[in-house]
Amino acid sequence: MTTIPRSGADVLDLAPVMPVVVVEDADQAVPLARALVAGGLPGIEVTLRTPAALDAIERVAQEVPEAVVGAGTVVNGEQARAAAQAGARFLVSPGCTPALAREMADTGLPALPGVATVSEAMALLELGLTELKFFPAEASGGTAFLKSLTGPLPQVRFCPTGGITARSAQGYLALPNVGCVGGSWLTPAALVGEGRWDEVTELARAAAALER
Repeated sequence: MTTIPRSGADVLDLAPVMPVVVVEDADQAVPLARALVAGGLPGIEVTLRTPAALDAIERVAQEVPEAVVGAGTVVNGEQARAAAQAGARFLVSPGCTPALAREMADTGLPALPGVATVSEAMALLELGLTELKFFPAEASGGTAFLKSLTGPLPQVRFCPTGGITARSAQGYLALPNVGCVGGSWLTPAALVGEGRWDEVTELARAAAALER
């Protein structure tokens, strides 16, 4: 069984890549999680973008103890509480307000709140948060932006997500302030829809081998 993360730092350290998963059918959640874990990626972010998401989180939490399942696209306190109740081990938001930061903290779960600017990162630093999501990464300046933050904000580590590919991931992971990257390339809709779990495992294995 994988160790339960107690902090945002623990979430960033799970693996080089955090699969960002959109689950349309909750029946696919368990075999999908098992395929990712088999490839060496225990941390799985299930985005709250579909009606099946909370059910998927609950099933993975109950049936795949080797996985560390979290909830992504958390945009309000109600979602944060529902995800925690479903068994999520961590929370990820695309952006963050002070109210959302408080409500995520109130669940007791580690969180990666999202930022896209220096001021947003500084505002969360004032709340004591040093592990953040950088989203949308490619559209917000990519590796050049993150590299520019190593001087003024050396204490912050990021999980950049949004537009990152298997080819560009290594460039992000080479930065000292990047703990892991979030990626949707690991779970293409065609592979998931057709239950081609061995191929998902191979994609996960290649991602798990990336250096950081």
